Amino acid sequence: MTVRRNDQGHVRMPEPEFEAILTHAAEREACAGRCRARRRRGRARHPRSALARRLHDCIRLVRRTAMQTAVRMITTGVMLALLAGIAIKLKIFGGSP
Repeated sequence: MTVRRNDQGHVRMPEPEFEAILTHAAEREACAGRCRARRRRGRARHPRSALARRLHDCIRLVRRTAMQTAVRMITTGVMLALLAGIAIKLKIFGGSP
């Protein structure tokens, strides 16, 4: 293929050759588009989509945090009860003689 240029330096090619290049590029892009669509459909078939997986992870995080909070509250209550018992036993707050 010889490159022909016009007086402004632009490349010129015969119209049938230009149409063939355009047709080939359009076919390649159409094939690539079909492949991308197939991959997207393949991912959508999974029962747990990304949104459902994130929701499940959030629920698990909330459950774990609630359990940690309950354990901390119980531990704090037990510690306060022990400290109150010690304070009463040692008569720190001026109990009866």
